[in-house]
Amino acid sequence: MPPAGSRSAASDARDAADHVPSDNDLALLATRLGESLFTRGLTVATAESCTGGYLAKLITDVPGSSRWFRCGFVAYSNEAKHRQLGVAPGTLATHGAVSEQTVIEMAVGALIVGDVQRAVSVSGVAGPDGGTDAHPVGQVWFCRAQRLENGSAGVLAIQRRFAGDRDAVRRHAVVVAMGLLVEP
Repeated sequence: MPPAGSRSAASDARDAADHVPSDNDLALLATRLGESLFTRGLTVATAESCTGGYLAKLITDVPGSSRWFRCGFVAYSNEAKHRQLGVAPGTLATHGAVSEQTVIEMAVGALIVGDVQRAVSVSGVAGPDGGTDAHPVGQVWFCRAQRLENGSAGVLAIQRRFAGDRDAVRRHAVVVAMGLLVEP
C-alpha cells in the first residue's frame, strides 16, 4: 500500500475492479500496513465474516506483526457476531448481517474486546450464491472503529460492490479493509 494518505480505500476499490490482487500484491499491502501501524504506534484487531480470517492471516504473515496486531475474530454466523463481538440480536434481526449497522457494532466490539486503538470489520456476500436483491453477490460492508482522545469510538462505515468470483470478492475486500486501517 502506498504511504498513508496517498490513496484512499475508495481509490483502491476502484482499481480493484480492473485488477484482482495477487498474492504478492496482498503481501506487499500487508507489509506496508504493518510499517504504517508500527511507525504510528497503533494496535489493531479485525472482525471478519465473508473474508473468513483472510485479513488476519495477511497481517500476521508479516514478521513482527505481534507489535501491532492483537487479535482477529472470525464471526461468520450471526450467533458468533453476537457472542464474540456483542452485535445486538435486534440489529441482526432488523438490518441483517450485511449492513452498515452490523459492521459498526462488529468493529466497535473488536475495538473493545481487543483493547486496541483501531479495528476493522468486514461483512458481505462473497458468492457464488447467497445473494439477494437487497444484498447481491459482491456487496460488502466495512467499518473502521478507532479510539478517540475523549475515550469514545469514532467510526467510518462504507459499502462496496465487487465483481468476480468468491476469491476475487474476498481479495478485493481485504484490500479495502487494509486501506481503512492505514488511513488517518
